[in-house]
Amino acid sequence: MESSWLHPREELVRTMARIYRYNMTTTSGGNLSIHDPDGSIWITPSRLDKGRLRASDMVQVFPDGSREGTVAPSSEFPFHKAIYRRRPDIRAVVHAHPGALVAYSICRQMPDLRVQSHAYEVCRKIAYADYAPPGSDELGDNIADAFAGGADCVMLENHGVVVGGSDLQDAFQRFETLEFVARTLIHAHRLGSITSVPTEILRHPPRAEFGVLVDRAPCNRERELRGAICDFVRRSYEKRLLISTAGAFSARLDGNEFVVTPHRRDRMEIERDKLVRTRGGSCEAGGQPSRAALLHARIYERHPDVGAVILAQPAAASAYCVSSAELSTRTIPESYLVLLDAPKVPFSCIVNDADALADHIDLKRRPVILIQNEGALIVGRDLLDAFDRLEVLEATAEALQLSQSLGELVPMPDQALAELREAFGMDE
Repeated sequence: MESSWLHPREELVRTMARIYRYNMTTTSGGNLSIHDPDGSIWITPSRLDKGRLRASDMVQVFPDGSREGTVAPSSEFPFHKAIYRRRPDIRAVVHAHPGALVAYSICRQMPDLRVQSHAYEVCRKIAYADYAPPGSDELGDNIADAFAGGADCVMLENHGVVVGGSDLQDAFQRFETLEFVARTLIHAHRLGSITSVPTEILRHPPRAEFGVLVDRAPCNRERELRGAICDFVRRSYEKRLLISTAGAFSARLDGNEFVVTPHRRDRMEIERDKLVRTRGGSCEAGGQPSRAALLHARIYERHPDVGAVILAQPAAASAYCVSSAELSTRTIPESYLVLLDAPKVPFSCIVNDADALADHIDLKRRPVILIQNEGALIVGRDLLDAFDRLEVLEATAEALQLSQSLGELVPMPDQALAELREAFGMDE
């Protein structure tokens, strides 16, 4: 549901439930707020179980300091109030202690957003706030000073992170994106040296211009495909293969026409009517297809056997995309049978270099490629086939990284791979 239709109480409850469900806060940690147009601040309560919050638990604090609610507001209300005073453009704040960002905060470091173009675009400027006791006016001043300097994400020394946004959905998406890139980088630092997206791409992210397709009523196949895409996107989100701001799914409709996820729509809440029918350089009227839509179009044009395309940045697999390390699929039979070799290609912009990337991918020989600093490009006969590859890719990457603490990887020998290829007719 669009957040504009939700009462602040409901929106706070839904957002905290999502943060808690995906292990980005604890029962006792974190707080959220919304700056209402009437000047009051809606905020989560103090000392209540974050996994069981109800709308009636939310607290409204008025400009004169009086409040409405059955319990006290969060003890960290002072910094929320200070942020809104110093940054009138910020209308919602998220504060939590997700593991990856806490790791950065206790090492006094900041995640390098330059490793992924979408993270750089969504999170924008990061700053640090000096340590002060939680709930103190001093901490509020330190955080507000950092926001007043233009930051939208503020790391707290030995504490966690505070993120602001134009509304609560915007703040949440920025928070989730920052946490995901932090987790990706922590994986990547164990693998090798870190690489960045070219500065020009970061500063001026290219976007394809789309014409308008002839309007028509959707057929039953399109209705079915739209439902299947929504189901797989939500499933991917729930398994943390996607986040709210990144990842594109599409499925071939007929000929070179396909249906694709939209640009910057929350992946967890995408509905059928928000997907975009696209062909080549055109899309349905009013649609705003994913930034990767042109790449998907080129793949469908060149590969008639491809029925579905995914571009995603799951944390473990993306660690190979942002580092110098190579991912080996010669681990267990499933990994090799589903992924083949999953080679990595040098950085290529998914818009400017769409033609070259479409030539790299191949359903029978290279159904998965890793694009340096862009993510995993995956094709399948249909949505289930492509989704299976996405799952297996992330599981393989995670197993490889877990194995590092045990000893040296012993890959499957060439003879075993040859036997697999023959048994499953992979060379036919």
